[in-house]
Amino acid sequence: MHSNQVLAVWGSPSCGKTTVAAKIANYIAANKDDVVLLMCDTDAPPLPLLVPPSEIEEEKSLGSILAAARVTENLILQNSITLKKNKHISLIGMLKGENAFSYPRYTGEQAKQLIDALREIADYIVIDCSSHLSDDILSTMAIIEADCVLRLINCDLKSISYLSSQLPLISDAKFKTDRQLKVANNVKSIHSGENIEQVLGSVAFTIPHSDLVENQYLTGELLKDTPVKRESKAFRTVIEEICGEVFEL
Repeated sequence: MHSNQVLAVWGSPSCGKTTVAAKIANYIAANKDDVVLLMCDTDAPPLPLLVPPSEIEEEKSLGSILAAARVTENLILQNSITLKKNKHISLIGMLKGENAFSYPRYTGEQAKQLIDALREIADYIVIDCSSHLSDDILSTMAIIEADCVLRLINCDLKSISYLSSQLPLISDAKFKTDRQLKVANNVKSIHSGENIEQVLGSVAFTIPHSDLVENQYLTGELLKDTPVKRESKAFRTVIEEICGEVFEL
């Protein structure tokens, strides 16, 4: 079994968590390893950002998994979304139109059962956490249980203010702060390296802005490959470096 198997991606609202999580999952799948992308957000389910509906075998919901008294591997397999053109990646999340009240409330124990069972099902698990840990049991459990956490931040005052308020929530020993990597995301050319350090402090990785990736986000095709073009090469390179650091790929 791989030493690091579960990666949680967390950060401020609109910092690019889903984009980064999707691109990491896509890179793993391209490597011919089986990966599950688990999406925790119930306020704005991110499934429509990933693939067009025509590429999905059948719509299934995370809500059906967490509504069960006990989460089992079989239940997860029955409610995972598979893709017609990519057999190495499975998606688990709420469907478009669903929200936190679409299903019964679940417990931290059920969330832990889900993550534990996923370890038995897939080579790797990438968890796209929601920003709001105070009322999101699954995202909180993901950060506790993950082998590694990417803590995303943008180079703007709102993102920095958000993390300043939220970091105390994950400073307890159970959150294993030594497993958290701070990542500056969506960095544009106006943000010099020196300026980033000044504003954010030291970061493990800096993911540059890519117009091409932004366009995939806008058209709902984040699981499309990131082409090796000059415009997106730097973005793709950092995703590869993160996968190398976290998963030794």
